Amino acid sequence: QVQLVESGGGLVQPGGSLRLSCAASGFTLDDYAIGWFRQVPGKEREGVSCIGRSDYRTHYEDSVKGRFTISRDNAKNTVYLQMNSLKPEDTAVYYCARGNVCRGYSLAGITYWGKGTLVTVSS
Repeated sequence: QVQLVESGGGLVQPGGSLRLSCAASGFTLDDYAIGWFRQVPGKEREGVSCIGRSDYRTHYEDSVKGRFTISRDNAKNTVYLQMNSLKPEDTAVYYCARGNVCRGYSLAGITYWGKGTLVTVSS
């Protein structure tokens, strides 16, 4: 069965770092674009970053540019989001999703979502 499982969230101090993982099973990761999204209570889920299916281009929402890095390891069937210089405003549940193509830092043609991992940035 198709699954996306996020991991790596937790509590970190401002300025700290976390690496989130999105482990895929039941399909070949290389066949799809993968996006990271985040959501806080009372707000819409928003795109954070996306990595392309074939061209492997990366895209970032403006507030995370220079701090976050998305990457893929096809051999491990896993996509990562390295998050550095974390700010309290980054606190959210982070989700990965499988789609067809990146639309800027978002993702079109989403067919599967993970269940999310909570990131809390606080002193």
